[in-house]
Amino acid sequence: MRRSKRVPDVKQREFAEFYRSDQAACLRAVLVSVGDRQLAEDLVAEAFTRAWTSWHKVACHPAPRAWIVRTALNARVSWWRRQRREVAWDGTHEVEALAAGDTGLDPALLAALRRLPRRQREVIACRVFLDLDTGGTARVLGIAAGTVTAHLSRAVASLRAHLVNAEDLEARP
Repeated sequence: MRRSKRVPDVKQREFAEFYRSDQAACLRAVLVSVGDRQLAEDLVAEAFTRAWTSWHKVACHPAPRAWIVRTALNARVSWWRRQRREVAWDGTHEVEALAAGDTGLDPALLAALRRLPRRQREVIACRVFLDLDTGGTARVLGIAAGTVTAHLSRAVASLRAHLVNAEDLEARP
């Protein structure tokens, strides 16, 4: 008797499609938050692994991409706690190297984002890169909606000031 090839089940196909369509966006959001491409890739891979094991919950989540990003950021915090120390970014990584590859981010923008405080970077990642509304961002980050608005406002003002100043400096002869 001839055996037919096994057709992937619905769960596997749904997850594969989710991974293909959303992995890059999740990676960009985590990269903006952590600033280290290799670390961001590891965290996103860990988050997608956890999503696969809990796919029945993640598939029903109102914002599965946000679930991935929050899980990746939580994995980083868990790693810090296990190490009992926070590894500070020493600035030795070149911003251009972080933006290399298929991130689609301007190196100047990435450098400006890295100067923002962590919570402001997380809010920018959720609001801009994941296109979540204020309420969704608040739920993902576990903060109040007003706090999201305040962090977003401060982040945009800082980015605007930095990027406008950078453009003015480049325009001078």
